[in-house]
Amino acid sequence: MPPLRSVLTAILGPTNTGKTHLAVERMCAHSSGMIGFPLRLLAREIYDRVVAMKGVQNVALITGEERIEPPKARWYCCTVESMPIQKEFAFVAIDEAQLGADPERGHIFTDRILHARGREETMILGSESLRPIIRSLLPDAEIISRPRFSTLSYAGAKKLSRLPKRSAIVAFSIEQVYAVAETLRRMRGGAAVVMGALSPRTRNAQVAMFQSGEVDYLVATDAIGMGLNLDVAHVAFVSLSKFDGSRRRRLTVAEMAQIAGRAGRHQRDGSFGTLVGEGSEFTPEEVLAIEGHSFPRLDWLYWREAKPRFNDIATLIADLEKKPHRPGLLPAPKVIDLLVLKRVAELPDVNALIRHPVDVARLWEVACLPDFRQMGEEHHSRFVASLWQYLGQNERVIPQGVYGSELARLDNIQGDVDTLSARIAAVRTWTYIAHRSDWLTNPPAMAERARALEEKLSDALHDALRQRFVDKRTSMLLRKGAKDVGLLPVEIQADNRVLVDGEDIGTLQGFAFRVDPAAKAGDRKLLLAAAERHLAAILRQKAKDVSMAEDSEFSLAADGEGKPAIFWKGELLGALTKGRTLLQPAFTPVKAVSALEGDALRDITSRAEGWIEAQLAKAMGGIVGLLDLAQQADVDGNVRALAVRLADEGGIAGRHYLADAIAALPKEARGAARKGGIVFGALDIYHHAALKPAAAKWRAALFAARDSRAMPELPPESAVHLKAWNFANASEARNAGYRRIGDEYVRIDLAERVIKKAHEARGQGNLVSMDMAFATSLGIGEAGLKALMRDAGFRPAEKAQELQAEPEPASDAVADATQGVASDVAPASEPENIQPDAAGEQEAIATEPTVAPAPEPQAVTLTHWRWVGLPKPRPPEQRQQRAKPQHQKIHAAGKPQAKPDRTPIAPKQNAQPSSLALQLAALKGLKL
Repeated sequence: MPPLRSVLTAILGPTNTGKTHLAVERMCAHSSGMIGFPLRLLAREIYDRVVAMKGVQNVALITGEERIEPPKARWYCCTVESMPIQKEFAFVAIDEAQLGADPERGHIFTDRILHARGREETMILGSESLRPIIRSLLPDAEIISRPRFSTLSYAGAKKLSRLPKRSAIVAFSIEQVYAVAETLRRMRGGAAVVMGALSPRTRNAQVAMFQSGEVDYLVATDAIGMGLNLDVAHVAFVSLSKFDGSRRRRLTVAEMAQIAGRAGRHQRDGSFGTLVGEGSEFTPEEVLAIEGHSFPRLDWLYWREAKPRFNDIATLIADLEKKPHRPGLLPAPKVIDLLVLKRVAELPDVNALIRHPVDVARLWEVACLPDFRQMGEEHHSRFVASLWQYLGQNERVIPQGVYGSELARLDNIQGDVDTLSARIAAVRTWTYIAHRSDWLTNPPAMAERARALEEKLSDALHDALRQRFVDKRTSMLLRKGAKDVGLLPVEIQADNRVLVDGEDIGTLQGFAFRVDPAAKAGDRKLLLAAAERHLAAILRQKAKDVSMAEDSEFSLAADGEGKPAIFWKGELLGALTKGRTLLQPAFTPVKAVSALEGDALRDITSRAEGWIEAQLAKAMGGIVGLLDLAQQADVDGNVRALAVRLADEGGIAGRHYLADAIAALPKEARGAARKGGIVFGALDIYHHAALKPAAAKWRAALFAARDSRAMPELPPESAVHLKAWNFANASEARNAGYRRIGDEYVRIDLAERVIKKAHEARGQGNLVSMDMAFATSLGIGEAGLKALMRDAGFRPAEKAQELQAEPEPASDAVADATQGVASDVAPASEPENIQPDAAGEQEAIATEPTVAPAPEPQAVTLTHWRWVGLPKPRPPEQRQQRAKPQHQKIHAAGKPQAKPDRTPIAPKQNAQPSSLALQLAALKGLKL
């Protein structure tokens, strides 16, 4: 007879559709079969069921930590990772195939979906969300939808004391699981506990208590969501968020439905909800999606090369990092096995033992050892490297003495909960090693010894937890004789100390709870879980207080990392980060605030964003005015372009930076620019409101947020001159409103006033005699004044020398530079800072420094300066290139370019200067 055609079927639908039951029946109907499950607990449950039908000698169980494989076994129950895909079976099934989108394990499920096939029949079981990706990857597959047998409905939030019998309470941490279980013991006589970390024997005993009716409640982690068949009528969520290994996040709708779907059995309806007072509620959209079994479709799965080459380590890593070439597949994130391989491959001791492709393949097997102890990449890599020293040389096995000594070291039931949990995780590692047939000399004996030790420690863990919940600390946490012992009295004192039933357990710093460091290690997690449960309502009220707070309660300051942040009553709410524009920064809540759910998070975010917007409108009115000016259609286009560029720089920019925009500005249009608040200084262009202290503070914060850097420290608001200060660069000083003059800093507007006085004093000539009194009143010393005047185009001169030398008329270049600067420096009769209205003028006057009069009249000290002009700005394309230093060239007119910073060369003693030399020296302010 010709061989039967292999049938590929995808059975999709929500929970409680009998998909797993159907797969088990189909497997048992074939001569041989294998099903891959997502959890070892589920694999163990189905194994026990198939054993009852086929006999223990015909059924195998293979998981990472348990291996039962009789010689004549024909039906295999496995975890997906442990499926012996090299064997041939008449029937193959993969359960919970939607886990192909899981970052950690998804590539394993994807490989089984694509390649695990039964000789006669293959089944893929999963959520309806898999339909589009199955159509794409497996076009020949027949897709069958399975409707839910019973109705699943939302029952709202209930108190723990009001939960119906046959309820499962789902928590997402060990602390929450046991806290709820102890409360139910006091209220209802006990509860069964199911967690993935328990040994199969302990888990089965707990489930048997619930199924037989010995207890009416089951407290579990989300492990029950993956196909465990329990007689549950109602599922109550302690929380709707969990820590996924990298962050705390809200459950997806699909995850909620997977767990809630455990309620109801076959034709009996089920319900789901939350616990009152836990701070978690389903949204109407989530309820509608769960009840209607409507979830987002999966358009992709994670993939990784399942058969890499073992020529050498580099080839192996390249194959494992190879990208898929089929649509609908994404490269898997780098998980622990690949990260460990890369680390150990860098160790000389590891490389020294690799001589053949067989060694590369064996090293990859060792690197795939699961990190049961959750030690992290670095510590787990060291452990793998230590195993490789045995598995990569000599007899290529771990000595039995080493294995036995490690188990003996762990064979200790003394210690607290954390210590026992760590020992169980370590035993699971050695159990996994024992199931590798070529890693030990006597694997079965070692596996049995490890299994017995795991069960022993699991029982000790249960005993330790029970002891813990009946001690003095537990008596304090749970009130005796109360109708609802699930809710504990929590009090927040004025100094933010948190009291639980009168016991000081920590502080509430902002929206983050900190456990009292004096608490015992065994009590810390329990106290934290209890406080977090009952602080939910307090945090929601605190969020409402933030949303209704006055503007005066908020402040802008640097956080612990120096980044610009928003505070409420001194408590950190979030940071300013880069937004769409400089004036539209984003508000990013801190971790404790972002962990809030629903309206609480929205209240804080909306209030903070509203305050930021209001403060920017108030403090950065200069930039707002510039943007408004840029929108006025009746204003010259060059004025609008200048306003936009000046706004992009925060309202202050160096004149050289805007040289092209100023050159394009018609003379008659400058009045409109001045009316709009723009001040044309000799060295800087700025809006008159941009120099106010509030504007400087917000400008520093906005640029720090835009550039993702620390917020610079600003000088005191009243400071007009700085000596002992160090800005990081000229841009940072300009944002603060200061210009550098030598080793000092002076406020930009006052520097312009000094320059303005110089231009007023020189009139139409080149020689200036100035009284030092004004500069001295600002704190500017002789060196600072010299640097400022040099930047403004002046050079020191001696009065007598200038009078003796009568220079010829200045060249056209000097005249143009002098006229260009002078035209933008307002004379005394026409102030440069023209304000749009009286209020603006009063504000500008208010920002002027008050210079205290000298206690005694002092003699007038005149300084003499020669105006040489500012160099013409180069075109933008030339400014972008750094010109290489070269010798001064002679122009066609025969006159050298002015280089004021160059030290004049003294003429030879025996040479008399010519008339032309004397004239050039007079123009430059040199002394011959």
